[in-house]
Amino acid sequence: MPAEVHVRFEHVGKSFNGRGRKAAPQVALEDVNLEIRRGEVFGVIGHSGAGKSTLVRLINGLETPTTGKVHVGERELTALSERGRREVRRDIGMIFQQFNLFRSRTVAGNVAYPLKVAGVKQPERDKRVARLLDFVGLLDRAHDHPEQLSGGQKQRVGIARALATEPSLLLADEATSALDPETTGEVLALLRRVNRDLGVTIVIITHELDVIRSVADRVAVLDSGRVVETGSAYDVFAQAKTEAAAQFVRTALRDRPSPETLARLRARHPGRLITVRVRDQEGFQTRLARTFLDHQVAADIVFGGISELQERPVGSLTFELTGDEDAVDAALAALRADGVDLVEEEA
Repeated sequence: MPAEVHVRFEHVGKSFNGRGRKAAPQVALEDVNLEIRRGEVFGVIGHSGAGKSTLVRLINGLETPTTGKVHVGERELTALSERGRREVRRDIGMIFQQFNLFRSRTVAGNVAYPLKVAGVKQPERDKRVARLLDFVGLLDRAHDHPEQLSGGQKQRVGIARALATEPSLLLADEATSALDPETTGEVLALLRRVNRDLGVTIVIITHELDVIRSVADRVAVLDSGRVVETGSAYDVFAQAKTEAAAQFVRTALRDRPSPETLARLRARHPGRLITVRVRDQEGFQTRLARTFLDHQVAADIVFGGISELQERPVGSLTFELTGDEDAVDAALAALRADGVDLVEEEA
């Protein structure tokens, strides 16, 4: 049975007025069609200016689309009044890059604030705050103020606060960009636990593909306001179909030689250089080695990297091939016929 759709974009466009009376409108999003399933972790990646923040503001109703429709659950945001959108927002939590904590309030006071606004009585407030701070590992810091915390601890307070009203949807807008790699890993592990243990749908907006690789079930790639690719995180990493997605993959995995690295490789390795995308198939590398051996071609790995994503290998390997030119051509033809994704690095 197909999973229930939690958020749906139908031909959504969003433009902003240009500066000056005669300036053309600035297009932030164009013809976006997207479905986010209830209970998944969905990543949206794109360079700065791709439209990511606009997309998240459309989900929580802080912006309305110029064209198209946005649905959250059973409700079409574009058909609601501001009051109706506020009701939808009560079921949506937000965490931010810069934490947005109240400096004058304690850790517990920050988490309690949305409950106080929602009219939750003091005993229930206290009980829920304690439970949430325990969940994020900060119960012993309840009476501290934000300036006494590290960046990772501040973000954990932000996550607890976002969960205070028990939302079914959590939006994370560049939530780890201000953190170091180790702290980022801790925060992402916490978000995974929020998803797994609490069943919260999470939408992560980021320009860091390592974030997507760590936690996302599925991903959309935004480029110049358009969704250019969607799919499972593994498929986008291992089999990117667009140049925009491929660029993100190369940046995150660092498994393809840059032009500078390629020049250095050529100076040391006079043979033909090919890069092979690793496939999630049993015995894949053994088959590569057998093909080279059958054609009497020597193949040495000179560059590459293989990572694991969703317990499956992803990455590329660059080989130097030496031997008779016709034999090398025949080996490459055999690999292509076998469905191996490879490119010969141009001289």
